Amino acid sequence: MSCAACAAHIEKDLNKMPGVNATVNYATEKATISQTGDFDAKDFIKTVENAGYSAFTEEDLVNEDGQENAAVGAAELAGLRRRLIICAILATPVIVLAMVPPLQFPYWQWVSLVLTIPVVLWGAYPFHRAAFVNARRATTTMDTLISLGTLAAFIWSLYALFLGDAGRVGMTHDFQLLAQPGDAASHIYLEVCSGVTVFILGGRYFEKRAKVRAGDALRALAELGAKEVTVLRGGQEVKVPIEQLTAGEEFIALPGEKIATDGEVVSGNSAVDNSLLTGESVPVEVAPGDSVTGATINTYGRLIVRATRVGGQTQLAQITRLVEQAQAGKAPIQRLADRISAVFVPIVIAISLLTLAIRLIIGTPVTAFTCAVAVLIIACPCALGLATPTALLVGTGRGANLGILIKGAEILESTRQIDTVILDKTGTVTSGNMELVSVYPRDNFRILQTAATLEGGSEHPIAKAITRAAREQGLTSPSSAVPADFTNSAGGGVSGTVEGQLVLAGNQQFITAAGAKIPEEMLTALNQSRSRGETTVLVAIAGEVKGVLGVADRIKETSPQAISLFKELGLTPVLLTGDGEKVARQVAKQVGITEVIAEVKPEDKVVAVFRKQGRGATVAMIGDGVNDAAALTQADLGIAMGSGTDVAIQAADITLMRPDLLAAVDAIRLSRRTLKIIKGNLFWAFAYNVAAIPLAALGLLNPMLAGAAMACSSAFVVGNSLRLRSFQPVETN
Repeated sequence: MSCAACAAHIEKDLNKMPGVNATVNYATEKATISQTGDFDAKDFIKTVENAGYSAFTEEDLVNEDGQENAAVGAAELAGLRRRLIICAILATPVIVLAMVPPLQFPYWQWVSLVLTIPVVLWGAYPFHRAAFVNARRATTTMDTLISLGTLAAFIWSLYALFLGDAGRVGMTHDFQLLAQPGDAASHIYLEVCSGVTVFILGGRYFEKRAKVRAGDALRALAELGAKEVTVLRGGQEVKVPIEQLTAGEEFIALPGEKIATDGEVVSGNSAVDNSLLTGESVPVEVAPGDSVTGATINTYGRLIVRATRVGGQTQLAQITRLVEQAQAGKAPIQRLADRISAVFVPIVIAISLLTLAIRLIIGTPVTAFTCAVAVLIIACPCALGLATPTALLVGTGRGANLGILIKGAEILESTRQIDTVILDKTGTVTSGNMELVSVYPRDNFRILQTAATLEGGSEHPIAKAITRAAREQGLTSPSSAVPADFTNSAGGGVSGTVEGQLVLAGNQQFITAAGAKIPEEMLTALNQSRSRGETTVLVAIAGEVKGVLGVADRIKETSPQAISLFKELGLTPVLLTGDGEKVARQVAKQVGITEVIAEVKPEDKVVAVFRKQGRGATVAMIGDGVNDAAALTQADLGIAMGSGTDVAIQAADITLMRPDLLAAVDAIRLSRRTLKIIKGNLFWAFAYNVAAIPLAALGLLNPMLAGAAMACSSAFVVGNSLRLRSFQPVETN
C-alpha cells in the first residue's frame, strides 16, 4: 500500500464480501476481519490480490521462536532504500546540468537522457504500477499524478530530443520564463521527471521505515518474559523451556532472576520488583501465599512458586494483547496531500484533456499537446514531494540534536490537537530510583552511619538507598563494624549488633513488635515524613528509636517547570501512577498537578486514557514502563522517556533521549512547528502550481516555464523547511 487511499480500496473490497466486516489499518499494514459467513483466510487473501495488492496471515509471518518475523518488512525497506540511493545518484547530475547553464557541455542533454531512463522506468515503477492498478478501478491517488507527470515530462523530452530541436549540439537551457511561440520543442524536462521520482521515493522510504518498526513493541514484549524455568519434578530441579511449564507446577525463582510466570509463592521470602509492569518504585515484599507476576524481578530471596497462569493467560500476555489492540484500533492519519489530491488529481487530468481537445479545435496539434503537457507538468507534485520529507528531515534532525526522536510525519498531526497530557509518575515525573531524602535529627551522622552499617547486609532497594547516601557523604564503616547476628524480617526491617549494641531498622510495626521505645519527638518526625509521601525507616539503638530516615522516589528538578510549560501550551496535566493515593497526591502537589489517578493496574492505564478520549479529550501519554506501552499506543500521542524500557519506546510516537520532562515540552513545541511548516509547504506547493494551471491551459505557459515554476516552488519549500534549524529548546530555570 502506498497511501491511505490504498487501504480504503482494500477495505471496500473486503466489505463487499457477504457477512464480512473489515477494517484496514494503513499505518500497521493489517486488516482486522470479522464475519458471519464461511470464508477462510485464502478467500480474503484472494480478494486483496484481486485488488492489486498482496497479503499474508499473521501465522505466515511467525518465525520458529513464535515471534513475528520482521524479515518481510525489512526486505521491502532495503529494496526501497536501494532504489532511492541508485535513483538519487543518477538524478543528481541531471538536475544540476539542467539548472546550471554554464555546466551544459556539448551533448549534455543526451547524457541526461541516458541517466534519466532508468530513473523513470525502473525507479518510478512503483508509482506507474499503482497508477495502473488505480486506473483499472477507475480511481486516482497521488501515484496517478506522479506517474502521469513524470511520464508526460519524459515523453515530451523524447519528442523534443528526437523530433524537435533539443537534440542539437550546443543546445542550452536559458531559463526564459516567458515562452516564445514555436520554441516549446527545443526544451527538455528530464530534471522534472528525475527530481519528482527521487523526492517521492525519499518520502516513501522514511514512511516505510517508521511502519516496519511498528511491530517492534510487540516483539520487545515477547522477549521480556523468561525463556527457561527451573521446575521441581519428582523432587528434582529440572531446567526446561518456558513453553513446557504447565499450570499447577512448582518452579524456583532465585535472587536476581525473572519470575517465569504468574503464580503463588509456596515457600521463601523476598521482595519483588514490579516496576516494569506496575510502575511502582518500591519492591513489594512477598511471603508464602502471596501472588507474583511473570517477568517481574525477584530481588534477594529464594522463592518456590506454584504456576497459576501460563502462556497466553499471563499478565504479560494480556499487556501484549492490549498493545496490539491499541495499534490495530488506531485509525491511520490521512495525509493532507492525499486528501487534497482526491479532488486535485482528477481535476488536473480533466483540465489537461479539455485543454488538449479545445486546442486541437482552435489551434495546431503541436500547440495543443504543448499546452496539455504544460498543465500536467505544472501540476506534477515536485514541491509536494518535498513538502513533507524536507520539513520532517530538518525537524527530526534538529530534534535528534536535542534528544527528541519523532517517528514520522503522521505523528505531528496529533501534537496540534492534544489538550490533555497524562504523565506516568515513576521514571517520568520522578527519578524512578529510591533515594534518602530526609534524616531526623538533622545532621546526625551517627544515625545514618549506624543504619548504613546495619543495612549493608541487605539487598533491599531501601537498604541500598541508605547505604548509598552514607557512602556519598563519606560515612564508611570499618570492617570491625560489620553487624553480627544479622536478621532480615520480610516486610518489616532488619536487626543486628553494631559496635556491641543491638540495632533495629524498619517500619513502625517492626520496631513496636521488637519492644523498642518510640519517643514523642520521633513519632512527630515519623508523621511529618509520612505526610511528605516518604517511606519511613525507624532506627532503634539499645531499645530506643534514635532517628527517622525518609526514603522516596525523588522528583526530577525540571518536572515543576515542565508542568507549568504544559499549561502554557494549553494542556491539562494528569498524574497517573500505580502508587498509593497519598504518595501520588503529594508528588502532584509539589509539581503543580491537580488531577491524579492513583493505584492503577496496567490495564487501568489504558482505561484511563480511553475514558479521557471518551469525554472528548485529545490525549498525550508520557511514560517509560512496560505497563505504559498499551496506554502509549492508545493515546492520540505517545511520548516515551528514553531512560525507560524498549517496549515503551517502541510503542510511543515520540521518544525522549533526555530523561526530563522539559524534553517533552520541546518535543511538542518542535512537532507543532514542524507541522506548521509542512502545512505551509503544502499550501505554497499547490498555490504555485494551481495558479499557473490556467496560464498553461490558455497557452501562456510552455512546459519549460512550468518546470521553472516547479523549481521555484521547490526552492521555496526547501528554504521554508530549513527555518526549523533555528528551533531552540526551553532553558532550564
